[in-house]
Amino acid sequence: MDQIQNVAIYARVSTRDRQEVENQLRELRAYSQKQGWKIVGEYVDHESGGKADRPQFRRLFDDAHKRNFDMVLFWALDRFSREGVLRTLTYLNDLESSGVEFKSYAERYIDSSGLFKEAILAILATLAKQERIRLSERVKAGLDRARSEGKRLGRPKLPDSAISEIKQLHRQRISKREIARRVRYVDASGRKRSVGWGSVRRILADKNAQDAQ
Repeated sequence: MDQIQNVAIYARVSTRDRQEVENQLRELRAYSQKQGWKIVGEYVDHESGGKADRPQFRRLFDDAHKRNFDMVLFWALDRFSREGVLRTLTYLNDLESSGVEFKSYAERYIDSSGLFKEAILAILATLAKQERIRLSERVKAGLDRARSEGKRLGRPKLPDSAISEIKQLHRQRISKREIARRVRYVDASGRKRSVGWGSVRRILADKNAQDAQ
C-alpha cells in the first residue's frame, strides 16, 4: 500500500441519524491517519443504498475519474452499495479502471490493493453472473405469463393525433426534446401520458425516410 497517499472516505446511512454517520467517519478517519493517508475528501449520503442516484456517491465517482485521490475507503460493502452484486461489481471495476483503489474497513478482505484482490473480484464476478441469470429468468417468466394472459407486449402505439402534433412542431423547428415535453396524449386506459424523446426521434426518423423515397 506504499503507493496510497490520498484517500476519499465514503459514508452512508439510510436515515438522518447524524450520530451513526459520525461513528463511521470517526473510525474511518482514525484508520486513515494510522495508515499515514491524507484524507482529501469526505462524501456522505443520507440515502438508501439501493439508489444509484445518490448525490455524494455521484460526486465521488466524478472525482475518482479525475484521479483526485488514490483510494476510496468505506465502512462496509453494504454501506457503499446495496443495488445488488452486479451493480456493486460495476462500481468497483469503474474505480479500478480510473486507477483508484477501494477498501472496506469492516471487511478487510475487500481490498483492491491487498493479497486477496483477484479472489474477491472473481467471487463477486461469479455472483454477478448468477444474478444476471436469475434476472433473465425472472424477465422471461414474466413475459411468458403476460403472453399466456393475452397481454400485448412491446411499445404502446401513439395515437395519430400525437404523431401529427409531433410532425407539426418539428416543421416549426422545435427541438426534439421540447417536442417531447409539449406533446401529451391519452392512452387506451384513459391515462394522460407524455411522449418520450426516443419516440419523437423514431417518428421523425421514419418521416425523413419516407420523404427521401
